[in-house]
Amino acid sequence: MLLKITPKQRTKINVLVRRSCCNCYKGNCLLLDDGEEAKCVQLLSRYGIYCNYFLKTVLPAEKELYTEILRQNGING
Repeated sequence: MLLKITPKQRTKINVLVRRSCCNCYKGNCLLLDDGEEAKCVQLLSRYGIYCNYFLKTVLPAEKELYTEILRQNGING
């Protein structure tokens, strides 16, 4: 499921990824690292939430932002 985000939300999400995601290291995703560094998909994203780990584990900790994104995408949260 792709959740669309606004530019303002993207800014907040990028701060949250860098601050709270245990898989983000120096802008790279440890989950995608197969011997070569892989950029964090969520930091690259402009219009939506593409990282399931971020969506299910990191974002819910920011209740207001999480609820706002769910509601604007037509999901009751």
